[in-house]
Amino acid sequence: MTFVIGTDEAGYGPNLGPLVVAATAWQVGCGPDGVEEAFRRIAAADGLRTEGSPLWGDSKQIYRAGQGFAALERGVLAGIELATAAQPADWPALATAIGAIAPPPTTTGVCSDWQLLDAVRLPHEADREACRAAADAARAVLGGERAMLVAIACRAIYPREFNDWLDRGLNKSDILSRATLELAASLAPVDEPTVIWCDRHGGRKSYAPLVARHFDAPLVQAIEETQARSAYAVSSRCRIEFSVGGESRLPVALASMTAKYVRELAMEAFNRFWSSRVPGLAPTAGYPVDARRWRTDASGAIDRAGVADDDLWRRA
Repeated sequence: MTFVIGTDEAGYGPNLGPLVVAATAWQVGCGPDGVEEAFRRIAAADGLRTEGSPLWGDSKQIYRAGQGFAALERGVLAGIELATAAQPADWPALATAIGAIAPPPTTTGVCSDWQLLDAVRLPHEADREACRAAADAARAVLGGERAMLVAIACRAIYPREFNDWLDRGLNKSDILSRATLELAASLAPVDEPTVIWCDRHGGRKSYAPLVARHFDAPLVQAIEETQARSAYAVSSRCRIEFSVGGESRLPVALASMTAKYVRELAMEAFNRFWSSRVPGLAPTAGYPVDARRWRTDASGAIDRAGVADDDLWRRA
C-alpha cells in the first residue's frame, strides 16, 4: 500500500483575490513504483468520463472562463463526497470539508469584499445528483485498482496575508512553496510509503532546504534537479517531486481543480460585492492588466468603503 499526495495552485499570477493551494491524498494498493501506472489506468477508465469529458483532469481543460463551471464543480464535489461521504451545501460546509479557505477579517474592520461567500449555496451550477452519480462511478473505478481518495485539503491566502509574507522577506515563489509543503506535510503519514507529486513552483528548480524544513527531515537527498523535474528522497519511505506539467497526474489534476474551484467561487463573490457598489463595473479575474483596469474603475467605491490597499491588492 502506498500513500500518494498531489498538490497544485490557482491564482499564482493575479493581483486580486486569493492564492489557493490544494492537495489530494490517496491510498493505492501497490508499491511506490507502481502508482504512476495505476493512476494512468484509473484516468483512462470509462467510469471517469461524464458527458464525454473526463471527471478529473487539468483544470485549464475542464474549466474555461465564460463557459460556466458545472464540469469543474462536478469533479470537485464528487471528489469531496468520496473523501468525506458528504457533499457540502454551502461555503461554510465547504470550508469544513477541505480546510482553511475562509478570508481573514480586514484590518480596517470595514465591510469585507468577501462577505458574500457565506451566502454561497452549493452546488452552484452542477446538478447535485449528477455529482453523486459521478462519485459512485469513480468509487467503482478506484475500487478496481484498490485505490481510495482519503482527503482533499485546501489553503487560501488572501491579499493581506500574502502582503504580510512579502514584508517578512519572502517572494511569491517562497509563499507558494511554503503553503504547498505545509499542506503536503500535514497529510503525509509517518510510517507508510509515500509519494508526493507537486506542480513546479514558478521557475524554482531547487527545493531541498524547503522540503527539509517542512518535513522536519535532517537529510533530504536530491535525486534530480533539471528544468523539467526536481525529485527528492525525504526518507527511505517518502519521496517528493516537483515537475512541469504535473497536472497530467490525476492526484495533481484534482488538486488543480479544487484550487481553481475555490478561487472561482471567491472571485464571483468579490465581483458581486463590488458591482453592487459600482453600476456597470465589469468583473475581473484579477490578472495584472485587467486588475489595474478594475482598480481604476472601482477606485471611488474602494475609497468610500475604506478598504485598505493591502486588504485588496496583492503586491506581487
